[in-house]
Amino acid sequence: MSSEQVILIAGDDPTLIAETLSIHIENAVGDQDRSLVLEEMNENNYRSEQNSGFSIAPLVDAAQTPPFLTESRVVVGRHIGRFGNKDQVEPLVEYLSAPSPTTKLILVWEKGAEPAQQRLSAIPKSLAEAVEKSGGKIISSTVGKGRDANQWLEDRLKSADIEIDRKAQAVIKERLGQDRTRVVSLLATLEAVYGSGARVNLEQVNPYLGEAGDVAPWDLTDAIDKGNTAKALENLHRLQGGGGRHPLAILSMLHNHYSQLLRLDGLEVVSEQQVSDALGVKGFPAKKIFQLSRKTPTESIKKAITLLAAADLDLKGKTAWPPELVTEVLVARLSALPKR
Repeated sequence: MSSEQVILIAGDDPTLIAETLSIHIENAVGDQDRSLVLEEMNENNYRSEQNSGFSIAPLVDAAQTPPFLTESRVVVGRHIGRFGNKDQVEPLVEYLSAPSPTTKLILVWEKGAEPAQQRLSAIPKSLAEAVEKSGGKIISSTVGKGRDANQWLEDRLKSADIEIDRKAQAVIKERLGQDRTRVVSLLATLEAVYGSGARVNLEQVNPYLGEAGDVAPWDLTDAIDKGNTAKALENLHRLQGGGGRHPLAILSMLHNHYSQLLRLDGLEVVSEQQVSDALGVKGFPAKKIFQLSRKTPTESIKKAITLLAAADLDLKGKTAWPPELVTEVLVARLSALPKR
């Protein structure tokens, strides 16, 4: 069996999964009649009437079905993240021990939607091994984290079918923030508007950028700690807008930040190791909070805790202010607290 006969796509972003899946479906179908060759299955096909749960058996049946009027079939199994343990995937594992030579099987390890699946389990070891033993391959469709995520975005911009100047690239990175996969649709739009091979600048890109994307939580606390009110408010808006975070979630994040400073304040901490012992954090986070604790006066920490407590009451109905206004005022006041 060739490596293209069985593919398992896994990842943590719906946009990338959809893009990867589309590419592999096109490759598998080739020049055959899509309406005759392709069968796509999802969680609705797996519903079991007997126990109101899900069964992978219908997907296995589809994979075993011989082609009709075509040389081969392409079977796509979406939402197989529904089957998170060894017993649930056993029928599929058994099929992969002797897969049909006329079926190209594309599996997508992703969450189910109805009812919403809160957590996506790791791919069962037995399934991963069965895919590899069958001659198939597992494709990781993910942006990654930290530097890997930044490099992923850099690579996508450089490999685009249009040439984007440096200034425009810098603005795109800033605007997308943590929502890096939005670059997929942005690049497709720019190519459709300006044509493949075109060179575009910031003025041409700007109308298609959309709202500012999410940022990392520490971008907000970093701006507050530096007393940069304008940047702190900008990051707050991005967390609540593009990031979709509720004001109470913002409050919880800020409370945790200042609670760490409060715990260190009375300990006379003089090393990163003491920070690690006291807070249970290591590496760069420990170094960062250690440095901040030396720059933040006790009175500022106490005032911050008081402001957070007041904002908590306001968000729970003490005032008629909109929740977003409560967090804006809170962030502005925290940014204005004295620093050493």
